Amino acid sequence: MMYRYDHSIHHRKSIRLKDYDYSQAGAYFVTICTKNKECLLGDVVDGKMQFNKYGQIVEREWLRTGIIRQNVQIDEFVVMPNHIHVIIVLNDVVGATRWVAQNKTIPNRAIHRIAPTFQSNSIGAIIGQFKSIVTKKINLIRSTPGAPLWQRNYYEHIIRNEGDMNGIREYVMNNTLRWIEDENNPVNLKTVKHGHRGLTIQKGG
Repeated sequence: MMYRYDHSIHHRKSIRLKDYDYSQAGAYFVTICTKNKECLLGDVVDGKMQFNKYGQIVEREWLRTGIIRQNVQIDEFVVMPNHIHVIIVLNDVVGATRWVAQNKTIPNRAIHRIAPTFQSNSIGAIIGQFKSIVTKKINLIRSTPGAPLWQRNYYEHIIRNEGDMNGIREYVMNNTLRWIEDENNPVNLKTVKHGHRGLTIQKGG
């Protein structure tokens, strides 16, 4: 079954999850969009992503994230023309992986988090470092020092169970096949309201 977000439930604004530790072991689905959702990273041709040199940098640096950070396990991800979907699995300190979020009191809804999370090894720190490195490398090629590459916010969903994980994996793997109807596709942007289905909006990083 194709994974679909419930727009009526999740597309709303709120504060960040109170008392939730975003550095704890668990799995997170994150989407990062380019500035103004400009298609900078390549194009989808016949249902497959064709990277340009900037898209290649994004893919390479995301894979490096799982190498340079011992607490991070890279699961499914896909680089699209103007955004990237990733599943991040955080391991606990002793190395065991518990990819289902452990906080049983987490509400099943999207959260609009207005403050960046800079705690070491947190989702905010991981995404922030990734965005910074990619921006510097691409701006060096484009001769545009200091130019923003990414939207300031990113979108986040805490994965709570196996069904959630499997559904999101399928969504990510099939994303290029659904590009024609993707709300981030420039063809569709004029008809889609600001926001993203079923994900936490995290500003900063």
